Amino acid sequence: MTKKYERIKQDISEKILSEEYKVNEKLPTESELMEIYNVSRFTVRHAIDELEKENFVYRIQGAGIFVDDWKSKPKPEIKNKTIGLISTHIADYIFPDIIAGIDNYISNYGYSILIANTQNNPEKERKSLTNLLKNNLSGLIIEPTRSALNNFNKGIYDNIKSMGIPMLFINAVYDDIDAPYLIMDDVKVGKICTEYLISKGHKQIVGIFKVDDKQGIHRMNGYIQAYQQHPEISNMGEIMMYQTEENKNNLFSKLHTILTRSKFVPTAIVCYNDQLALQVINFIKEIGLKVPDDISIVGVDDYKFSKYMNPGLTTIRHPQEKMGLDAGKMIIDMINKQSVSSKIYEPELIERHSVRKISPSVVSAHNTARNE
Repeated sequence: MTKKYERIKQDISEKILSEEYKVNEKLPTESELMEIYNVSRFTVRHAIDELEKENFVYRIQGAGIFVDDWKSKPKPEIKNKTIGLISTHIADYIFPDIIAGIDNYISNYGYSILIANTQNNPEKERKSLTNLLKNNLSGLIIEPTRSALNNFNKGIYDNIKSMGIPMLFINAVYDDIDAPYLIMDDVKVGKICTEYLISKGHKQIVGIFKVDDKQGIHRMNGYIQAYQQHPEISNMGEIMMYQTEENKNNLFSKLHTILTRSKFVPTAIVCYNDQLALQVINFIKEIGLKVPDDISIVGVDDYKFSKYMNPGLTTIRHPQEKMGLDAGKMIIDMINKQSVSSKIYEPELIERHSVRKISPSVVSAHNTARNE
């Protein structure tokens, strides 16, 4: 278990790195810190001693504790060739292949990965960043947390840049951070998915998108653009939005209402990603409908289990290991002071069996049969 003084040290260092406490600003007194953290004076002094050793704070006798100019202090020599990797999820889905790609490349140059997981939570991203920065990193690869919202940790990212640590983003990038990135063309992703369904005769298509990440916002915009290019059916689309922490039961309750209403029943669904698509397919089966006979489904990412589903999921392939290899090469080049350029990957549609082609007469019959 983390010791009490370590928790205090962690919290104060986070506030310094994020500039909640600024250089030369006076910190709370020892007595105030004792009250804030509900600990003894000995514990507070232990934490402050550790922070002083790491050049985060300094003391003035009789005046108090102040934030040191830690950015200008000499940096310890890097002993381990370590690259930090922050992701929103690491245990499953597509990220293991991205990690494998990064590791396959950087290991050839004697580097290793130190991984942190934010679970798409800004507070956890903040703690991950501050923990990784204690390891004298050679570079940092980041998958942003809730990239469509305000950058909760901009102060820390600004300090990473001022410290001269090479930094790049994958899958998305914050608007207020100037750094290279590797991303999918997610607007085109949403557009391709929707246009594919329209080409198969579908007009009433539901789009379900996660809107606290840029990928979801961009895919939703692509969905809208596809409908805009077909003005004769542009009023027949329907969008459902959700965020990371939203209860999926609410989402599926709304979807149930849409799929079982008496009029304007959709014939297809575009899902934010394959993970959601697999959940939607299971839900559709639970309510007595069939994919693709009643509802066609398209996902995004080409998750490794998608092709083993019954039916196999039509999806957009995510570059996964290729992105990992490119990220590994880019971060090594940045460490070696070489210029790098951001990269946007073109989407590739993978056709399987979760979409069926329908004709206008079939659509009419479909709605009639569903309503009886």
